[in-house]
Amino acid sequence: MADITAALVKDLRERTGAGMSDCKKALVAVEGDMEAAIDWLRKKGLSSAAKKSGRVAAEGLIGVASSANKAAMIEVNAETDFVARNDAFQAFVETAAHVALAVGEDVEAIKAAPYPGTGRTVAEELVHLIATVGENMTIRRARVFTVAHGVVATYVHNVLRPGLGKIGVIVALESTSELDALLTLGRQIGMHVAATRPAALDIDAVDPAALERERNVLSEQARASGKPEAIIEKMVEGRIKKFYEEVVLLEQVWVLDGESRVRAVVKKAGATLAGFERFQLGEGIEKEVGDFAAEVAAVSGVPQPV
Repeated sequence: MADITAALVKDLRERTGAGMSDCKKALVAVEGDMEAAIDWLRKKGLSSAAKKSGRVAAEGLIGVASSANKAAMIEVNAETDFVARNDAFQAFVETAAHVALAVGEDVEAIKAAPYPGTGRTVAEELVHLIATVGENMTIRRARVFTVAHGVVATYVHNVLRPGLGKIGVIVALESTSELDALLTLGRQIGMHVAATRPAALDIDAVDPAALERERNVLSEQARASGKPEAIIEKMVEGRIKKFYEEVVLLEQVWVLDGESRVRAVVKKAGATLAGFERFQLGEGIEKEVGDFAAEVAAVSGVPQPV
């Protein structure tokens, strides 16, 4: 029997995109012949994932999973919204969220973790799903929060089924207060975050570069008024306060009553807002926008109207 080295398996994986265990099986089956192993994987439909890996995947689902004082959120992307409605894809996202809950938010650690009931890793299971469904898919990111005392609540917007949707939020509340009330508050804060898209938890967490850009813009706008520098400085500080009220979660007006600050709502509940995360499906991914009419014309040879 040929010596199947780790380097040989790695080389086959890089050439085909198939999972490590499938690559090893292929090499064992063909006694180490690289080209025959590639053919073996192609016949099994496992190397097709490599051909799809360059295609933009900006659709998919956000999944959440939680336990008593811990919650995880994950984004798994596919190429079309149609796949997001596929039962197998939804089951994968649900399972991947629970894996993240167990192993943490590092995507590579999630990929390397065992996928329950298959004998494969999460990454290998994803390759199988790609080969089955016929679209490129990726595990893009994950976030996990844990609190010593309190709750980590979850909220999902545009829900396809429980725990799966297009926008997900996790909120960490630390407190020794009654847990059911805390969980309700956490979900309400999650709803608030989904709607208002805050950029930071508190003023200290605001990105210094973003604050400096805002200050420069406001300064130029104030100077256009022709007022003295001392007045301009006060104008800018007033507008910076307004900026904080727009982008800082604890400074925002509570959406449920339109009057209170989030900071006051949390304090009244006897809790501390330890952290939050908001995932919106596909945000920041540059999607390809095709011209369907042009594609049809190119294939058919029919010239487009000028």
